[in-house]
Formats: sequence, structure tokens, C-alpha cells
Amino acid sequence: MYVKVACVGGGPAGLYLSILVKRQDPAAEVTVYERNPEGSTYGWGVTYWRGLLDKLREHDPASARAVEEHSVRWRDGVAHVGDMTARHRGDEGFGIGRHRLLELLAARARELGVRLEFGREITAADLPLDADLVVAGDGLHSALRGAGADHHGTRVTAGRNRYIWLGTTRVFDAFTFAFVKTEHGWIWCYGYGYGPEGSTCVVECAPETWTGLGLDRADDAEGLTLLEKLFAHVLDGHPLMGRPTADGRSQWLTFQTLTNQHWYRDNVVLLGDAAHTTHYSIGAGTTLALEDAIALATALRGHAELPRALAAYQDERKAALLSLQSAARYSAQWYENLPRYIDLPPHRMFALLGQRHSPLLPYVPPQLYYGLDKVAGQVKVLRQFKRWLGPKLARSAHTRTSPGGD
Repeated sequence: MYVKVACVGGGPAGLYLSILVKRQDPAAEVTVYERNPEGSTYGWGVTYWRGLLDKLREHDPASARAVEEHSVRWRDGVAHVGDMTARHRGDEGFGIGRHRLLELLAARARELGVRLEFGREITAADLPLDADLVVAGDGLHSALRGAGADHHGTRVTAGRNRYIWLGTTRVFDAFTFAFVKTEHGWIWCYGYGYGPEGSTCVVECAPETWTGLGLDRADDAEGLTLLEKLFAHVLDGHPLMGRPTADGRSQWLTFQTLTNQHWYRDNVVLLGDAAHTTHYSIGAGTTLALEDAIALATALRGHAELPRALAAYQDERKAALLSLQSAARYSAQWYENLPRYIDLPPHRMFALLGQRHSPLLPYVPPQLYYGLDKVAGQVKVLRQFKRWLGPKLARSAHTRTSPGGD
């Protein structure tokens, strides 16, 4: 096993990897370095599904129990389109506050003997020289990855729409979508509970709607007031809460899709958002980060030589991410092309919202796709044809848009 492991970044991926490494080899010296003070984090809540919980139970039952106990769950999805509402029963989903998740993982890591150093920023210039393995789990803007960007083959693609992460004291009992038409175009939000204290509320719109509503010029208070008015019917009198920047402006972003050709260099390996990002609309960011940690720990256990372990980890995760990265691209494009779907009857629009990751959908008129999908669900041969054709279209589209690969 590897005697000294340094995890740079105290997010879910770095903390969970430290737990797994210490469980595999209690004698290993594992340190997690986090640049922010303990207890400070961004974001509100994160989502995950039953499949992840099953994996957490398999690899560390103690932390899995703690995470499940502090999570909320839902099965319904609700879509509000103007004055109309559609509800759909789906798979069981879970939400947990990001602050609480990090608190639970940090406590478990300490219990196992992991050393946690908060308020400690590690850059490429001051890497721990005695570490056998350095794990770069320092996020989308990873300083460690940035020092070797040419080697890693880093590629970042910006999405078209504007979005902002907000919180609200309204506790949604279902995964909630709300689409509101304005004179400048549509604006919508995704809301999901993460605990008795509140919910995450992500607001998104096209750039022309963003500027038309004046959200590009509004300060934090003005922007929140406007959004509270637009989504009053789903907030039910509850406020929205943001994270103002130093200049008082709300933190509107465009999503950055990041890929890397090579995930490691010498004894430094990328993990979580430092290695890859997938559009937030598929709700997989935290799940993928924790699955990265599981795959890396498994590779370290299975290979005595570090280069072989890191190569095995990279190959496994890149292969596992292909379908999800495709789903995320098509999901983001669905929202970027919202006018194509928004005028459908609400139950049909909601059905296609659930199919937004499909590579077939952009090539088939929405009404026709809805009818074909409904028939395909009842006819085995059509289900098989859909599963066969979808990946072929996805690969074809990926080849046209991604000359460098992932």
C-alpha cells in the first residue's frame, strides 16, 4: 500500500477517498488539505439516488448510515408551466445539505485517523514532497491541474444559458420544476429539499432573457426580489437566499464542462471536479465525485505499482463517464432549446423533460417522439431498437463536437 497520501481539497471526493484509504490500510498516513476554514462551504444541498447509497454501504457502512440518516427523500417530480401543473412518480431520490455531508465525512475521517488541515492551501509549488501519492481534488479551478494543463489535455466548454445557485426556506416535498414566461422569454427553476431547514433552488434562463430582465445589472438584493416575484407561486411566501460576491452582484454563471485527456502525472492524480464536470441538470456531480474516490481506492488496493494503479483508475472512470457525459450534454441542450418543447401539453412536456438526456430527441419532432416513446415502452422490439440507435447517434454527435476526446 502507499504509505503517505495527501488529498488536496476537502470536498466530498477528497474526504471519502481518505476514509477508504485508511480503511484499506490503517497504517497509511493520510492528510486532507482544505484551503477554507472548517465549516465553511458553498452551495446548499446535493442530490443522489439509491444506487450511490448502495455503493457507500458496500465500501464504508458507517458513513453510509450517517449520510442516509441525515438525508431527505422524495419520489415525485412536479412541473409548473405557467398556470398548469403536472406530477410524475419516479425513482426514489435523496437530498442532503452540502455542509452536513462534509461534516459527516470529516467526522468519519477523523475517527479513522485521517489528519485534516483546514485553512491550508496547497499549490503546485508547495506539494508535500514526501507523499507517495498526491490527490488533486481541488475542484473545477484546480491549481494542481492547472500547473500541468498541457499534459492533462484539459478542455473547458462554456454553456449558453445563465444560471445561479440559490437557497430557500421553502422545503419542497418533490423535485420541483417551475417555468415562467416573461416578456423577455422563459425563466425556470429546479427546486429540491435537503433537510428541514430548506431547499436548493437553481434558476436558469437564456442570455437574452437574463439581460432583458435586467439580471445582469441587478445587485444581489434587487435580483432576489425579482426572482421571488417570478417564482412566488412555488415559493409560497418563502424568501430566496444567495451568495453575493465582493461587489454585491449576484453570482450568475455559465456552466463549464471540463474534460481531461490524461488524469494523472507522476504521482499526482485528478479526482472529482478537477478531473471532469457534468451539467448540473442531471444531478450527478456529487455521485460521480464519490464514485471516483471508490474507483481510485480500489485501484490502489489492487495494484502495488502506482503507475498501474493510476492507469487502471483513469481507464475505468473515463469509460464509466461516457454515457453520463453524453446524457449531460443532451440535458443541457434540452434547456437551451426550451421553446421547442414548452408549448406541449404539460404532461407531454414533462414526459420529454424526463427524456431530455436522449440522443434521439433532438432529431425527432417532439410530438412524434412522445408518441413513439409511449409505443416503444409497450413493444419490446422498439425498446431494443431505441437502445441500439441512441448510443450510435450519441457517438456520431460526440465525434462531430469533440475533436480531442474526453
